[in-house]
Amino acid sequence: MKFKLILVFLGCFLFFGTSFAQKKKDPKSIISDRVAIKKYHSKSELDGKQKGELLVLYVERIESLVQLLPYIAFATKPGITLSTLGIPNDSDNRKALDDQFDATSEFLKQNEEFQKRILPYSDTDDLISAILFYEDTLKSLHEYSEFH
Repeated sequence: MKFKLILVFLGCFLFFGTSFAQKKKDPKSIISDRVAIKKYHSKSELDGKQKGELLVLYVERIESLVQLLPYIAFATKPGITLSTLGIPNDSDNRKALDDQFDATSEFLKQNEEFQKRILPYSDTDDLISAILFYEDTLKSLHEYSEFH
């Protein structure tokens, strides 16, 4: 009986010990997978879209740029991690990256609320021009990595 009690106790101890043990955190990608946009558009394609569709595209392009621009000194595509760059994947650096992601997320949330309220008053042709400009900028950023 005593043996069974010790065995149960030891089993529970091992189970809970491994369940709550700190695990090494896998490195996070510096650039979000959501940065990539599905399609680049031509002016004629955008001319055929309703203003509501244009507003969505405009906000998506802003989000992609905001999530990409601060990191172009490191990378321009998802998949690059702190470890890949030779930056230690320690708790301080992971926390700094998490804080940056949180700040960016909060900014994007506030920006989207602002854009939904104000952007519908914009001129459709100006909206199309801005979308094309943002898309050209994103194309350039993706080509940027080929130059170094």
